[in-house]
Amino acid sequence: MLPEGISKGAAVVTVDPVENRPRHKRFDRRFLFKLTHALIGWIVPLFIIIVWQAAGAMGWLNPILLPTPLDIWKEFVHLTSSGELIRHLGISSWRALLGFLLGGSLGLAAGIWVGFSYKAERLVDPSLQMLRTLPHLAIAPLFILWFGFGETSKILLIAKGSFFPLYVNTFLGIRSVDNRLLDVARVLQFSRWDMICRLIVPASLPHIFLGIRLSIGVAWLGLVVAELMGSSSGIGYIINDARSFSWTTVVFVGILVFALVGKLSDSLVKGLEGRLLRWQDSYKGGDPS
Repeated sequence: MLPEGISKGAAVVTVDPVENRPRHKRFDRRFLFKLTHALIGWIVPLFIIIVWQAAGAMGWLNPILLPTPLDIWKEFVHLTSSGELIRHLGISSWRALLGFLLGGSLGLAAGIWVGFSYKAERLVDPSLQMLRTLPHLAIAPLFILWFGFGETSKILLIAKGSFFPLYVNTFLGIRSVDNRLLDVARVLQFSRWDMICRLIVPASLPHIFLGIRLSIGVAWLGLVVAELMGSSSGIGYIINDARSFSWTTVVFVGILVFALVGKLSDSLVKGLEGRLLRWQDSYKGGDPS
């Protein structure tokens, strides 16, 4: 039985799945927003490529010093089809991964240790901050003298670069936790383990993820330095070998591969960060009005 004053026709309108429509609309709006956001990021690169190609086609550029994007693309297709680029990319990626895992894990552990201990900060942090300022190019010859031209020196050089961004950001994340939250945890009688796992670590995750992204970027920079200093394989070796013969297109292919792989790895971490930090209510950018 329907309540008085409500006709069957009105009841049908009420039962009609109107609730689902806003969900679909929200989903479509969200999808369009993400698609538009992704396309906007390609506007500047595409504009540069079009201008670059046009300038090269008109003869305004020296093809030996600055080949056109079309020539670089042809070289990329050739190296990929021959399998040479894939083989060297696999070697470089493995080196970068090992160096990042070694340096990043040590940086995370050191950041947690120093972040929780004032004594450790006074003891360790000044020395680490001094070592952090040493450039890769100054350390690379020393690593080669100590460990030779093998894989050990390359992985340690990458690990050295990956260590500090994660260490600094982990330490900063722990020290940035609001004291009022700690006071509330004490009132709720949290144990030390609960305070670390349920309060301090979640509050530090934005800084830790930033450290991971920075460490990955520095790992690729360290890889380039390591492979340019002395290597017989890897993308850096391809770039160095092509430079010796003035094969500028091959040099640009190597640079392009480093840029694409670095962007891909950064995007993967950023996507993981977005999933794990969905609880975070922070400013996402937009019109302040």
